[in-house]
Amino acid sequence: MPMDRKKRSTLMTLGAIVTAYAGLRHLPNLRAEKLTLEPMNSPRGFRRYVAGESTIANFDPFIGLDADNSPQKREALRRADDRVAADICALLYPDIDRAENAVPMASFSDYYCPYCRVQTERLSDMSKTDNISVAWHELPLLGDNSDLAAKAALAAKRQDAYVAFHAHLMNTPFAPTRAYLTRLSNDLGIDETKSRSDMQSPSVLRELENSAAVSRAFGLIGTPALVIGRTVIQGKVSDNMIQQIVALEQEEGWSNVCATA
Repeated sequence: MPMDRKKRSTLMTLGAIVTAYAGLRHLPNLRAEKLTLEPMNSPRGFRRYVAGESTIANFDPFIGLDADNSPQKREALRRADDRVAADICALLYPDIDRAENAVPMASFSDYYCPYCRVQTERLSDMSKTDNISVAWHELPLLGDNSDLAAKAALAAKRQDAYVAFHAHLMNTPFAPTRAYLTRLSNDLGIDETKSRSDMQSPSVLRELENSAAVSRAFGLIGTPALVIGRTVIQGKVSDNMIQQIVALEQEEGWSNVCATA
């Protein structure tokens, strides 16, 4: 009996995680980089730097797309897009004090994305410095388990365990299946009953809708993706380039865009 599409997709994703993570984590970026920025027509004031590989180019681009086209779903999408239009910076950089001197960075990732695993580890190290603050966005694009893991992480956030949960998921060699997520919750002392309830709560669904709406506003088509200040980056990017962009955002005053976006 032929293997169905979902199983093939999952196996392909797992294989990529094992091989790509092992290689990407240790191989240096040998490609010469040039900081070239293109202004974006929308959202106004932002600009784009095109970086390297992302998961959308390496997997079936239709994996994980939501087939729900009900009136309720369309209305939820419209409301999320309206929230972004009203104040994109509030949704792009939630929980970050934009009045501080640190340059804000929004990271969009999927737990099945091998490039995200490498980049997340590096961003976590960078966020320990005084000039960068990171807002983590869940953007599950690679199937049902990606969506499940994203909801579990946001449920852990409701118990002040997001950072640890996120870090464990990004570093584990195992697939984020329901059984693994349950075991991880137990290891971190998360109330499993509350977590299961929160995974389907309006606040978790709204947070996922907000992140998806922000990604649509910026035209993000895969993970990893970053927005540093007012610079949008699709694909993995080197530490050196991130630091260059951070320095440029500090020099030029990135916060003006939030008054005009």
